Amino acid sequence: MKNIFKIFIILLTGSLMTACDDFLEEKPRDEISLGQFFSEPSHAQNAVNSLYRIGAPMMYGSGGVYQGKRAMYGPYLSGFFDNEYKGQEPYIGHAQQLSFTSTNIDGFSNGIWSDLYLAISRANNAIKYIPETPGLAESDANRLLAEARFFRAYAYYFLVRLYGEVPLVEEPYESLENIYVAKSPLADVYGLIENDLLFAVNQGGLSTASMVNNGYRITKGAAQALLAEVYLTMSGFPLQSDHYAEAATMAKAVINSGSYSLTQHDTEAGSIDMENSAYNKIRREEALSNEYIYMVEYLVGISTTEYPQWSYPVAYAGDVEYSITNGAYQPVEEFMWGYDADNDLRAQNKQFFHTTLNDDEGNVLSTFEPTPYIWHDDQALFQTATSGKDALAISYADVLLIAAEAIAESEGVNAEAAGYLAEVRGRAYWKEDMADIETDLSGLSANDFVEEVWKERYRELVFEFPLWFDMIRTRTYPLTSNAGDGEITFVPLVGQENTWGKTFQEKHLFIPIPQREIQRNPMLQ
Repeated sequence: MKNIFKIFIILLTGSLMTACDDFLEEKPRDEISLGQFFSEPSHAQNAVNSLYRIGAPMMYGSGGVYQGKRAMYGPYLSGFFDNEYKGQEPYIGHAQQLSFTSTNIDGFSNGIWSDLYLAISRANNAIKYIPETPGLAESDANRLLAEARFFRAYAYYFLVRLYGEVPLVEEPYESLENIYVAKSPLADVYGLIENDLLFAVNQGGLSTASMVNNGYRITKGAAQALLAEVYLTMSGFPLQSDHYAEAATMAKAVINSGSYSLTQHDTEAGSIDMENSAYNKIRREEALSNEYIYMVEYLVGISTTEYPQWSYPVAYAGDVEYSITNGAYQPVEEFMWGYDADNDLRAQNKQFFHTTLNDDEGNVLSTFEPTPYIWHDDQALFQTATSGKDALAISYADVLLIAAEAIAESEGVNAEAAGYLAEVRGRAYWKEDMADIETDLSGLSANDFVEEVWKERYRELVFEFPLWFDMIRTRTYPLTSNAGDGEITFVPLVGQENTWGKTFQEKHLFIPIPQREIQRNPMLQ
């Protein structure tokens, strides 16, 4: 009976559509069809503007105070970070226990997959139709194409690192033909990423200013920095395609642009003013224009962020204006062992992390386990419960470290490579002389030098979340010691136990495609 009813409805719908042909020829007044879109320059601009909030930006922006951000999933997989609400968010426990499957993390994983492919779909649409937009100047078209291709590349870059081989879709879906796409080889996915970013760098006419000084729009430096990282990743596992020289070239282009620099500490009577260290300037966003190469923008009153709520454990919600706090990105003890407790400024209280709640006069009211202080927003936490702190995704320190590693791998350890690494390490090791640090690094073998770069990536880039991806591309596990001296030994990843006592296997190096996507797309089965 139900099937007959369905047939009746289909026939009735068909007759109504035939009778209303003239009516349906009218253009809808509350929406723009694909045929009407890209009929004027503002349409092309709007198509690209939408990409600033979906796809890769959602890895740093989407989520909630309980979940953390999607970009934190890699650190959960590494075993070095915890979330106090993981009992409510079981995908976190599955990451730590290495028990994840296509089914038990389906909801979380499908959110990432769907949003990244939604961004790719929108980018494909923009890339196809921007060149055909009437009245759009060639220079504007190239810039918008560069931005669209940047975001398409960034979306695929997350997909290929998380899932491995994935479907490669380069054209808009405009019919039901070829709607199911099989997985493509890693080299093909990386090939598209590389070509998109090369276009953005060489043909986009993008601004050479920093992103903050360019109205928060994608710049040439952002495209170069992302491409430098992509080349570094391609050079390691699983692709193992030597692009170290290209990574060095792209990273040095950012460095030599003059648009970026490392923020320096303020000093008082020859010693560092801890409140005005470089890291606290970064925390207060005084270093946006020179340190931040790519970030996700937030603004109070338009789009606020949860990051400050992760700067205190759950038990401290009563001490702040927010109704909830959550240690969603709490480093476990073994992670903190990777910092020299006495000599690394990043490990000192109220620099990268903090362990105390203080009153207005600086007196310690209580203590807790290390929690991110870099996201601490005094006004939001104690007055307004709203924050516009931007989410950093690519920093200048990252570019310096990419350059150091890539030069050492392609040219050997030279003064340039040592200098870049020393810039990052010297800012952290504030008691040591920069020249001595540089001299010590210059005397290392290439292998030993590269491992020193990996150590600084571990320590310096902790709030940009690359740890798991670095573990994959190097196939190493950063084994720390409780000696308190910050020593890290890199051992083979596969076969190593994580901090939760679970052993990494080859099957853990990519997460499975979501079960519901496998069911939707028969080409993935």
